[in-house]
This record gives sequence, C-alpha cells and structure tokens, in this order.
Amino acid sequence: MADYDADRLTLRLDGLPPARHRPPDFLDLPERTVKPRRAGITHVLDRGMSPLELESLLQTAGEHIDLIKLGWGTAYVTRGVADKVAICREAGIRISLGGTLLEIAVEQGKLEQYLDWTRELGIDHVEVSNGSLSMAAADKRALIQRLAGEFTVIAEVGSKGAPDADADEWCEEMLGDLAAGASWVIAEGRESGTAGLFDRSGAVRRELVDCIVHAIGAETVIFEAPQRAQQTWLLEHVSPSVNLGNIAPEDVIPLETLRRGLRYETLDLLPRPVNR
Repeated sequence: MADYDADRLTLRLDGLPPARHRPPDFLDLPERTVKPRRAGITHVLDRGMSPLELESLLQTAGEHIDLIKLGWGTAYVTRGVADKVAICREAGIRISLGGTLLEIAVEQGKLEQYLDWTRELGIDHVEVSNGSLSMAAADKRALIQRLAGEFTVIAEVGSKGAPDADADEWCEEMLGDLAAGASWVIAEGRESGTAGLFDRSGAVRRELVDCIVHAIGAETVIFEAPQRAQQTWLLEHVSPSVNLGNIAPEDVIPLETLRRGLRYETLDLLPRPVNR
C-alpha cells in the first residue's frame, strides 16, 4: 500500500495544517479488518466528484475506503480523472471505471480504444458487466479471461432492468466469472437499491443472498447496498465484514459506524460483556 499522509492536506479556512490526533480505541467493538482487505471492503460509487472533493473525502474517511468506481460513463464526460487516479494510487485505494462504459465500448466495437484510454489514465482495475446491454455469459467470460492477464477484473452479475433474479443463474455466472479470472464479483443492486439483490421496494431478496453466500462465499462477493436498511441487513445476516458496494461518498462514515456497532441499528454486533 502506498504511503499516504492525509495530514499534508488541510480543510481549515485559515490555511493552517489540521491538528494531528490518534483515533480512540477504548471501546470494545467488532473486529475490523485492515488494509489491504479481502473482507470488509467498502466500495464507493463516485458520481463525478472533483479531485478536491476526493481529497476531502480521503482526509476524513480514506482509511475506510478500499475501492472507488467512477460510475457509469462519468469518467468519459468529466475533467480531472487522471488526477483522481493519481490521488487514489497515492492513497493505496483501488479505482475502476463503471461497467456500463465497457459494455458500450464492446457494443460499438471500440474495446481497444477503451483499453488504450484506461492504460493512459493509469487504471489497473476493470469492471466487466452485462447488466445494461446484451452480452452472452460465454462472451463475458472470454472478455474476463483476456483482460485478467493485464488488469484486476471485477465482474458484475445481474441485470439493471430485469424485475426478478434467478438465484441459480446468478451463482452459476459468478462461479464462471471467477473461474475465468475475476478477482471479485459484484452482486447487482443499482444506485437506487431497487434491482437485482432487492425488489422494487428495496427489500432484500433473502433467498438470493443465501444462495450466493452458500455457493460462492462472502469474501469474493461485493454486495451493492446503497440504502442503510440494506447495509444493516447484510451486516447482521452475513457478517460485519461483508463486502458492500455502491456506497455514496457521504455514506462512508455512517457505514463504518454500522460496521462497528456504533449505531442503534447494529448494537447487536457489539461484543457481549463478560461477567465479572
């Protein structure tokens, strides 16, 4: 992990360096995995932050962020993307483009141009999905296999538009993507939290989550869960170290308090007191 000194930045209006402090550790809280993590990943959805906004986020919450996704095609229409890549690299945070952008590039026969642009930006994590445009599972696996030789591949499973999700089909596709070379698989939930893992009201499809955990294991799956109730359910029913994705930048710290049992919703995660 890169040596990143958040204290070199300042958010003070007077321009003075921020006060240094050590995080407290006097409470008994659920154990938190440390970076570089395989479990307990927080995957953030960037809707188009500026480099300054990103630096501000990392100063207050960088230690809790593992992966930032430049959502959809936002990287294609915003300035400062190369700067954000450099900031994340210095902070030891993985960064990838959104899968929809790759789907469009493949659909238009522009994969090579997409890859050249990705290399130019210095991005070494690539999301491969087929949730927006039609791509056969076999073609998706072939693409993953090709890209895995150069990039860390994150494969997303699930349609953004289909009203229902077949648990067996999802698990079969996830296993195939991992076998093809993906390092993680993302379980679709969308930014709204009303598709894939969830019904249109945002309720968790429990049988789908149970199937994924049983067949794949939680460590290699990132569950998209943008809503607090969804995050709470997954933390309580899977693990406080479940990998969670599509987290809004402003929700990184609230999610961390949920993981650590510091909110009413997850007080049950706190270690039970020892009788003395």
